[in-house]
Amino acid sequence: MHAFTILAEPNRRLLLDLLLEGAEPVSRLVEQVDMSQPVVSKHLRILRDGQRRLYSINPKPLEEVDAWIQPYREIWSERLDALENHLGQTELESDR
Repeated sequence: MHAFTILAEPNRRLLLDLLLEGAEPVSRLVEQVDMSQPVVSKHLRILRDGQRRLYSINPKPLEEVDAWIQPYREIWSERLDALENHLGQTELESDR
């Protein structure tokens, strides 16, 4: 499945956000979202550690998304820098 297709699903993005800190059992993920255990499990790839089922992020497929976003990130950075400069000038003018 294509990385963009995977990320298009809002519930998957939510689960990815929850897994940023590290591996979690599905029961803990279910506690944090408004989805049933079967629905959460549907969105996760299972990693086995003995009898426990832990879920974590494999960042490798997201590299394609990161590479695609990079040119936009540069544009956003330039525009945010320009906004910061404008706001700084506005603040200086209002302090006079």
